[in-house]
Amino acid sequence: MAHVIISENLPPNIDPTKAPIAFGERALPKLNEELQNANLLTRQRALMALCDLVHDPEIAYQAISLGFLETLKGLLSDENRTVRQKTTEVFYLLANHNVGRDGFLSSDVIIPLSQLLDDPVNLCRVNMHKAFEMLSEFPYGSATGVSARSPEYEPASYSASAQIKAWA
Repeated sequence: MAHVIISENLPPNIDPTKAPIAFGERALPKLNEELQNANLLTRQRALMALCDLVHDPEIAYQAISLGFLETLKGLLSDENRTVRQKTTEVFYLLANHNVGRDGFLSSDVIIPLSQLLDDPVNLCRVNMHKAFEMLSEFPYGSATGVSARSPEYEPASYSASAQIKAWA
């Protein structure tokens, strides 16, 4: 007679670092709710899933229209380094799309993002510089970046690694 053995391990095709995503129109609003959750693991999983989703310009447009930029601006000041790192990665991915660059300018993302110049996490600073580079690719973005320049943004006021200096 055969015995049933139930494994305690997760199936090999399930990634525990990503949030389960709802289907259709409910996917992005659910992720936005999870980004505002007080549980750290929930926020991290939602950011991992969002990083995968915003590569698509249609999803990036939907995310911006649902108010993700305001939610992400709040996550820039999170105490957890992984949350800040993935948030800056989402901003960089959004800056790759024209709709994302327009959203940056309409939601005043430049100043909160530039507050990460002194962040102890190197990857946060790298993603921030990449996002600013993508934003400066079109004329209105570069003009807005120069006009929004704060005293903290002076290159002499911080020490950066060689990799970040290459992006600057």
